[in-house]
Amino acid sequence: MSLTPSGAARRRLLGLGAAFVFALAPLAASAQAPKPDAAEAAAKVPLDLLMAEPPLPDVWLGDPKAPVTIIEYASMTCGHCARFEEEVFPIIKKKYIDTGKVRYTMREFPLDPLAAAASMLARCAGDKREAMIEFLFAQQKNWAFVDKPVEALRETVKQTGMGSKEFEACLNDQALFDKINQIRNTAAQKFGITATPTFFINGDKRSGEIPPADLDALIAPYLKK
Repeated sequence: MSLTPSGAARRRLLGLGAAFVFALAPLAASAQAPKPDAAEAAAKVPLDLLMAEPPLPDVWLGDPKAPVTIIEYASMTCGHCARFEEEVFPIIKKKYIDTGKVRYTMREFPLDPLAAAASMLARCAGDKREAMIEFLFAQQKNWAFVDKPVEALRETVKQTGMGSKEFEACLNDQALFDKINQIRNTAAQKFGITATPTFFINGDKRSGEIPPADLDALIAPYLKK
């Protein structure tokens, strides 16, 4: 999915409500991210640069000493990202993360204000962030592609036990929003990300979906190094 929201995405944002749009105006205004520097042309980004501490702490899965490090940049409103979460990530977790071969994290790269809101809600879930991400991706069609997405998102997260007061407080957390936006802008400027999902495998950049059939061939070379 490209960085610039589609016409349909922009039309969906009209249903967000004035207060919410105002709160997320900085992201909407920067939908066309700052131009990336020379890193965009590179197929590889130095791992130490990628591993620099982001504004929000990474949530890592897997052995810190695993030979392969995978960093995924994803948008919560990205259909390709949702499909990866449903079809490919369980294979990675069972075959590579749980066996100590891969260390993995997902970082926020919202493509629109609604995606930023979903990312904020996942962060507000605390130690249940990964479960919230999985749940929101699984329910994506029920809140991301509807006429009143904010209300749909509110009703969706109610199923996780998050009430309306928590929902409102989370989406009004300007500091949290700013940090998610910083993660996104750093990824765009320093790492040349223009679409989601984008993966870095030991620093090697790969944009777009990873078909399940390609997974073993993709990871195997890194296990031999």
